[in-house]
Amino acid sequence: MTSKELRELDDAKLVEKLKESQHELFTMRFKHATAQLENTKALSGVKKTIARILTIQRERQGA
Repeated sequence: MTSKELRELDDAKLVEKLKESQHELFTMRFKHATAQLENTKALSGVKKTIARILTIQRERQGA
């Protein structure tokens, strides 16, 4: 999900998306640890999405 798409979400949906992404990252890390994850590049994509969400939340708190 791009930062432009994330910026269009309201605060409640942004928090919901953050929780979904964190759960997805947890699941992917578990699969990676048990060698069941086929696409390891997806891990970094989820991490970047989480970082984008946290950045947008931080920007909104400062505004």
